[in-house]
Amino acid sequence: MAHTDNEPVEFSSETMSKMKELIASYPEGKHKSALIRILHLVQTEKGWVSTPSMNKVAEILKIQPIEVYEVATFYTMFHLEPVGKYVFEVCHTGPCMLVGSDNIIEYIENKLNIKIGETTTDGLFTLKTAECLGGCGYGPLLQCKYKFHEHLTKERVDELIEKYRSGKYDQN
Repeated sequence: MAHTDNEPVEFSSETMSKMKELIASYPEGKHKSALIRILHLVQTEKGWVSTPSMNKVAEILKIQPIEVYEVATFYTMFHLEPVGKYVFEVCHTGPCMLVGSDNIIEYIENKLNIKIGETTTDGLFTLKTAECLGGCGYGPLLQCKYKFHEHLTKERVDELIEKYRSGKYDQN
């Protein structure tokens, strides 16, 4: 369910507990250092990082909301709009492009009937591109739910889609 920018957001007691643990691991006055890890917790719980969620994080860390927005909007790993249950992030930088990432992206678009930035009608898959996933020797490369899938082929993509669809990778 989407929030308006004025709606308050609450996090689960489990997430709040993890946030407090993270914050306590930094010295007084340096709690902002927990920001990226806290944004990951928010995204794990909510599925994406909404403006009201960022405002709540700013309140928890006792920083200005703009400080949270700057970080969340800089890193492509944070989803600022609702996404599917599985986000396929395909590297499209030079090394991966040289070994066919453009073909893999096009194949996924056709296979799932979506374009980059779109989500399938069943809400399962969103396709995004990434600037670099740090696996230049293993391309084409795709990340989903913190798992990296290397040396992609059309057949491998078909296997991945079926495994995610069946819930095989839901242990994360």
